[in-house]
Amino acid sequence: MNRIKEVLEEKGIKQIWLAEKLEKSYNMVNSYAQNRRQPSLEDLYKIAEILNVNPKELLYDQIIDKDE
Repeated sequence: MNRIKEVLEEKGIKQIWLAEKLEKSYNMVNSYAQNRRQPSLEDLYKIAEILNVNPKELLYDQIIDKDE
């Protein structure tokens, strides 16, 4: 699970802008943001660089227990 959508919202950045900067399709970036697909580590680092954040900020720091 990633926090790409939350970080984009915090920064007021649109997914389509990130897709252009990342040179990926909007659909691919949207699937990352919706957690339907996870970016490769290489893409995660590129996203962090583009958004000027630490890559760790794009990841949840703990596993969410769905039973709770």
